[in-house]
Amino acid sequence: MTAIPFDNSYVRLPDRFYAHRTPTPVAAPRLIRSNPALAESLGIDPDWLAGSEGVGMLAGNSLPDGAAPIATAYAGHQFGNFVPQLGDGRAVLLGEVVNRDGRRRDLQLKGAGPTPFSRRGDGRAALGPVLREYLVSEAMAALGIPTTRALAAVTTGESVIRETRLPGAVLARVAASHIRVGTFQYFAARGDTEGVQALADHALARHDPEASSAENPYRALLDGVVARQADLVAAWLLVGFVHGVMNTDNMSVAGETIDYGPCAFLDAYDPNKSFSSIDVHGRYAYGQQPGIALWNLTRLAEALLPLLAEDEGAAIAAAEAALAGFSTRFGAAYRGGLADKLGLSGDRDGAALADDLLTRMAENGADFTLTFRHLCDAAERPEADAEVRDLFVDPTAYDTWAAHWRGRLAEGGRPPASTAAAMRAVNPAFIPRNHHVEAMITAAVERGDFGPFEELLAVLSRPYDDQPAYARYAEAPEGGGADYRTFCGT
Repeated sequence: MTAIPFDNSYVRLPDRFYAHRTPTPVAAPRLIRSNPALAESLGIDPDWLAGSEGVGMLAGNSLPDGAAPIATAYAGHQFGNFVPQLGDGRAVLLGEVVNRDGRRRDLQLKGAGPTPFSRRGDGRAALGPVLREYLVSEAMAALGIPTTRALAAVTTGESVIRETRLPGAVLARVAASHIRVGTFQYFAARGDTEGVQALADHALARHDPEASSAENPYRALLDGVVARQADLVAAWLLVGFVHGVMNTDNMSVAGETIDYGPCAFLDAYDPNKSFSSIDVHGRYAYGQQPGIALWNLTRLAEALLPLLAEDEGAAIAAAEAALAGFSTRFGAAYRGGLADKLGLSGDRDGAALADDLLTRMAENGADFTLTFRHLCDAAERPEADAEVRDLFVDPTAYDTWAAHWRGRLAEGGRPPASTAAAMRAVNPAFIPRNHHVEAMITAAVERGDFGPFEELLAVLSRPYDDQPAYARYAEAPEGGGADYRTFCGT
């Protein structure tokens, strides 16, 4: 077994933070795909990882030297309802790797078998959700959005039973950590202030080491999580991403996108759009995501109250001050990003012009990604307005807006080619279009054909590049994807 540079700090926390759990072996593991560049950054030999020993490790059939496999404990608010014990029900954290830039990364196997937190589940993962998370997490990384990463995926040679019998798979996931808002809630709900403090100290050392020397390090920890989440959700909105299940147990204190269950991307712009079949009231709809992020952060602040100050009033004041920073931070990131998408960087009124455009897009069923990408061409060549107009039910709604926009571009004085180039750097040509993701999953699950997965993954690794040979992957679905639904992979 080749060496993986493990240094497992979480397992050095008290036993109540986790349960020791070895992955359950599978019958006949086969590699779907590995991520050589990510492996190299972790100090793992890509050739070994793709070989028989590596595949055995990825499937949970063998343990590498230095691994300390555990299932972590956490709680969470699920659709607003608090569940005091959740935990890793189908994931095993093998250990932590310090990568070549000195940053610590968790290596976790999803679908590795039952744990003490499985709640009568089988602890396994079906192939479709594994492929979705691999593809979408890697697409998010290529888009420049903080995210967990996919190191590899393997099939198990076994079936899992959901609504029907499906091929099983395991995803090897890499994360800055798997500490969630719900992890803090787990200890707070038990009145375990020592546990909350031990977790907070661990999170500070891992994610905010400079904050450890602050006058109030736990307030600094909360400030850091608030800032990271504000930036993250703004980044989601700027590419039309809908997480789909923003429970507190799915919010990472590291500020990474985590748990790609019923996620999806907007086709036609609709701020009220939700895709998840279990989100019947639209709690986690696209436009609700900033408010839900703040709601989740408020739950984190509640868990941290005993650490923020000895006096309850002072602790509440500190928490409220930290939470008040969310709106300012989110607003700056989101509105600044919208101005950038329109080529109006630094224009103090650029966000207002963007709001006007978004209103018109919603009223006219305009595709979110294509509108902004075609505007890149329109900034350089006014005759390219035709491509944008065609996306609107009433093209004149675009015409009146475009006249104002073009005037503002002229006031900026930047050469049109330079403006267009800057816009193309922030407006992707390719996102994981829902219909293509589904077609990829169908091909793999029903026919054992991973060609569409490989091709789509390659296209999405260069989301900001024009790739004429793969133009079909940029096309919107018929009907704007209005009826598309996603389902939880558990």
